[in-house]
Amino acid sequence: MDRDCTDELAARVRVAGASRTPLLIVGGDTKRFLGRAVAGETLEVGQHRGILRHDPAELVLTARAGTPLVEIEASLAEHGQRLPFEPPHFGAHATLGGTVACGLAGPARAWSGPLRDYVLGVRLLTGDGRVLRFGGEVMKNVAGYDVARLMAGAFGVLGVLLDVSIKLLPLPQDERTLTLELDEHAALGKLAELSRGALPLTAGAWVNGRLYLRFEGSTATLGDVQRRVGGEPLGAAGVLWSSLREQTHAYFDGGEPLWRCTLPPLAPALPVAGASLIEWSGQQRWYRTPGYDMFHLADTAGGYATLFRHAPGGLEPFAPLAPPLLRLHQGLKRVFDPAGVLNPGRMYEEL
Repeated sequence: MDRDCTDELAARVRVAGASRTPLLIVGGDTKRFLGRAVAGETLEVGQHRGILRHDPAELVLTARAGTPLVEIEASLAEHGQRLPFEPPHFGAHATLGGTVACGLAGPARAWSGPLRDYVLGVRLLTGDGRVLRFGGEVMKNVAGYDVARLMAGAFGVLGVLLDVSIKLLPLPQDERTLTLELDEHAALGKLAELSRGALPLTAGAWVNGRLYLRFEGSTATLGDVQRRVGGEPLGAAGVLWSSLREQTHAYFDGGEPLWRCTLPPLAPALPVAGASLIEWSGQQRWYRTPGYDMFHLADTAGGYATLFRHAPGGLEPFAPLAPPLLRLHQGLKRVFDPAGVLNPGRMYEEL
């Protein structure tokens, strides 16, 4: 049921700010495992829901933050449209606000771009109870911080998302996934080659010695792509891409620490034991392994690491920030949440 909970949420935040009571922001609670644990009273945002505006001609949707992703995606599909960043849900109750706050994108990320590129505007509840609006429903550049996009991946430490405006894309006419048997080095080279070309590649993944490539376009175009790329078409390919996006693929089974490493596309495999899983154009790589300083290894390779799941006690999930960058984050936190009550410590202890 659609409902506007702005007044109740703002009143709750003002009381918490006055008493310096920490608040744990919860939408669908499907991504609690991400980041550091927050000790605080729960601020439920999931009842603040509803699609406010969908303009199919302009490819723009505005919805309240608690609106379930499944509801949004079903509505868009009726109009032949989709969320371009192909977000993971990690559960049936995933919401638009939680998706934007965590900044996650799925298999299409390397070709469609990150989630933040599609955030046009937000309505935001600050830590002192103010309701502010940033951006709008059109693409434009402004001087200074692009505050709306700053909320993507901020994990709620800067404010409670109330409404979000998102740029959309049309659904493709057709899609085809091709698979080739390649070792890791050859797979990385193939991904780099295709990424530089003009073929309509929209997803790539290497796992268990096989490279999977998803192309989208007209049926005639996809036939030409298959003749040029080779490989075999994969039946029921949607199951594969869904299992990678939602981490239900067998690779993600088990309770070992799961590391997400963002690396240059042609960076060699990190020197760790165990199989890896490669996504995007080689930029996103997963490792299930304990006992390594993954922050150091990823940094040495020109990237960074995040402990995504199953964090051992006492180990930080995010790589340490350089002091100047930490001060910048702290300054933004003071501006938007002067009492420090919104998801305190979710990203770093100092935030």
